[in-house]
Amino acid sequence: MFAGGMAFAATAYAQEAQQAPAGEGQNLQRVEVTGSRIATANLESVSPVTVVGAKDIKLEGTRSVENLLNNLPQVFADQGGSISNGSSGTATVNLRNFGADRTLVLVNGRRLPAGSPRNTAADLNQIPAALIKRVEVLTGGASAIYGSDAVAGVVNFIMNDNFQGVQLETNYAFYNHQQNGGMAADAARRRNFPVAGDKGADGKIKDANLLLGGNFADGRGNAVAFFGYKKEDALLQSERDFTACSLDGFSSGNTFNCGGSGTSFPGRFFTDAGQRTVADAAGNTRPYVAATDQYNYGPLNYFRRPSERYTFSSFTHFDINEQMRLYTEASFHDDSTVAQIAPSGLFGFDASGSNAIRFENPFLSPAWRRDLGLTGPGDTADALIFRRNVEGGGRRDDQRHTSYRGVIGMKGDVGNWTYDAFLQAGKVLYSETYFNDFSNQRIGRALNVVAGPNGVPTCQSVIDGTDTNCVPYNIWSLGGVTPEALKYLQTPGFQKGSTSQTVQGINLSSDLGEYGIKLPTTNRGIGVAFGWEHRTEKLDLATDTAFETGDLAGQGGPTLGVAGQFSVRDYYAEARIPVLEKMPFAESLTLNASYRKSDYSTGQKTSSYGAGAEWSPIAAAKLRFSYQRAARAANVVELFTPQGLSLFGMSSDPCAGATPSATLAQCALTGVTAAQYGRIEDSPAQQYNQITGGNTGLAPEESDSYTLGLVLTPMRNLSMTIDAFDMRVEGAIGGLPASTTLTQCLQTGDAKFCGLIQRDRLGTLWALNAGRIVATNQNLGSISTKGIDLGANYGYKMGGYGNLDLSYIGTFLKEFKQEDFPGSGEYDCAGLHGTTCGTPLPKYRHKIRAVWGTPWQGLEVGVTWRYIRGVKLDATSDNPLISTEFEPADERLAARSYLDLVGSWAINKNLTLRVGVNNSLDKDPPVTGVVAAVLGNGNTYPQVYDAMGRHVFLNLTAKF
Repeated sequence: MFAGGMAFAATAYAQEAQQAPAGEGQNLQRVEVTGSRIATANLESVSPVTVVGAKDIKLEGTRSVENLLNNLPQVFADQGGSISNGSSGTATVNLRNFGADRTLVLVNGRRLPAGSPRNTAADLNQIPAALIKRVEVLTGGASAIYGSDAVAGVVNFIMNDNFQGVQLETNYAFYNHQQNGGMAADAARRRNFPVAGDKGADGKIKDANLLLGGNFADGRGNAVAFFGYKKEDALLQSERDFTACSLDGFSSGNTFNCGGSGTSFPGRFFTDAGQRTVADAAGNTRPYVAATDQYNYGPLNYFRRPSERYTFSSFTHFDINEQMRLYTEASFHDDSTVAQIAPSGLFGFDASGSNAIRFENPFLSPAWRRDLGLTGPGDTADALIFRRNVEGGGRRDDQRHTSYRGVIGMKGDVGNWTYDAFLQAGKVLYSETYFNDFSNQRIGRALNVVAGPNGVPTCQSVIDGTDTNCVPYNIWSLGGVTPEALKYLQTPGFQKGSTSQTVQGINLSSDLGEYGIKLPTTNRGIGVAFGWEHRTEKLDLATDTAFETGDLAGQGGPTLGVAGQFSVRDYYAEARIPVLEKMPFAESLTLNASYRKSDYSTGQKTSSYGAGAEWSPIAAAKLRFSYQRAARAANVVELFTPQGLSLFGMSSDPCAGATPSATLAQCALTGVTAAQYGRIEDSPAQQYNQITGGNTGLAPEESDSYTLGLVLTPMRNLSMTIDAFDMRVEGAIGGLPASTTLTQCLQTGDAKFCGLIQRDRLGTLWALNAGRIVATNQNLGSISTKGIDLGANYGYKMGGYGNLDLSYIGTFLKEFKQEDFPGSGEYDCAGLHGTTCGTPLPKYRHKIRAVWGTPWQGLEVGVTWRYIRGVKLDATSDNPLISTEFEPADERLAARSYLDLVGSWAINKNLTLRVGVNNSLDKDPPVTGVVAAVLGNGNTYPQVYDAMGRHVFLNLTAKF
């Protein structure tokens, strides 16, 4: 039977029976709940814990762990399968929108290693959904219990590690979508771009898994083995009408317009005659017109990446005697995926100096020689060239992650003390091959063409012997590019690396009541836990010459390798003190306290601590309060990454365009000359250059988290929770947003900001690598959030009509404030999204579920309503720190309600069939021309909204 909805508070989950270890009786055992290392007789927690059970996971119909978590109101979008431009190839979880690096991911209470050399947050792809017994999500600082990274909270995956029998599970899913039209589709049609028709079934997902388990040694031991395979098909943006073109972010009034990139086809050439492009196969020219000539880069981007994944897990335990259990865990996963974006090309190739255009180039028509100002032999001309390599196809980023993780430990009881000593090691191997990019060095050689023997166009480098492989690149007429030229110009880039983690630890806990240590006002003893851990984190990423030198034209700059490591020794203690029990107005009163001291090899030391209280004036009501001081030390990437060039998003450069929004005096502070003012070309793609990199002097972040909650259980089949949260991080590690640096310079003229801005010879911050803003890592400002979590569960027996289970979980987000650096002033992103605030932060989200256990044997049906409140563009804020000009069409992302349907039929005691449809009404996501970099994809946020249509899934499970 389906679970009666999710359990949203630990107390509501406490009714679930705990499995006794093999060879023991079936009495209720002491268990450990996320957020405490003191085992208790039920799953109660002073901090609110959301629990998602295995049956709830089957209700979701999703085979991606990140999508399962993203449906929880406490979780915000991060890396996943719908990210293509900027994809790390991993899937990560982001609690309270504090960032994935501030969310600690555990498996059976022990941390996962860094997911990738490119993204140190734990990779959820390592966790097979079919093997999860339950997920416990604790929001709020938990560093005193688990160490660094548990700033926003903890996600603990409890695996099915005590299974007996054989279970075979197969799953098949696809998207069904009717193109619904709308302003984005209308914009594509006005530009005569192809618009897809209805889709019967695309974006298919297939997976299968086998679970084996059994007892041995007369029930003293158990072994479990899991094998899984999953394959997801690619889905291009061209397959949906609302992504048929890239909206430009500069809509006209209430109407969207298609935009695109100024790196266009057949090209945009900055010449003495102005901006020109190719007119025909004869090499005639015409003026470049942005409104019609910008390149529509969206359709070739993956809306969902293809992937193929193999997983293996095993769990074994053996009771050596009544006081000692040996246990092991082993896991493996191999995941391959491809992130595809629009073709590479000449992204502002600077044809000057040794790369200047020569009069002698035989590809130049009279029209080109005229426009370039070439009047006779020996003349040269400078030009800035933007041309898309449509002949070569999209850039393909082939990424592979392979992980290995093992745990061996011993636990048991010695007298009244429980011990758990373990060793764990994890390693992730990473490799990446980037296909179809252009070599900047080869571009210069392929454009430097002269008449060779018999007048055949020949590279100058072939004539002089510096590069005899060079093939001329004819971009001066339509149809002039040859396959041989592409073979020469297109060059792969390669990266490989690894992350590794080792942890050794021991935990001791006891109920001191056995020694008579308890308060006279209660029958329960004081619970204590003590522990020690030693953890080492290593990371290494090596890049080839093409990446390292910035030779790949489509990368926005060099991609530098990074290597480093650190270790930390932790000592911690925790106490649970029952104060009152079975007294007037005090059914129970319990206090909690925790402390951890961490000593890092980098020279940093941190202290984390927490305190809490649980008071039940009557059995049916409990008040709970917690305070946590958490800390997060910088990771290897933040510490050791070499400084290099990358891209950032910004709606516009205030100093660009014919009528800049900033004055000449303001723009002069950023390096703009009087001659350049009013003549600077802005970035059509809204992407600009920045210098990012690590800093070994970073101090640990510190955070304070408060929760205050009420748990009500007025009857056995009804539970309700309300928990207020208040969280703040100080000294947040990161680069000062480049857009903030620019704004502060313009508004204040402060040299500490203006000195970080470097414009190129054209006055831009994007066209040439010399134009950029320095944004290396620092301990900066703060992040804070406040809100309320709500939850309820109700089960109702309807006699001859079966059973009805209802559940509700929701979050009100009161504020999400950021201060970019001390003294800069705060801005509130609650209810907003955009280039500054990032992913949508709706002020309210909920999930309501009803499951009907019908009176017909083995048949259950369920319905879920997911709701996401609308958000506004951050530019609409009345806070001057983030407000800017915007068009009405981009003002708001409308609210979305999704209706999910599911049915289950237990065919017999061995076979169960489940069929479901998520987003059954086929709602399109809200679209906009202004989305945050990386997380925005296809004019929307596919990690937030159901972007691809109806999700139809089928599951067949056989148990023996």
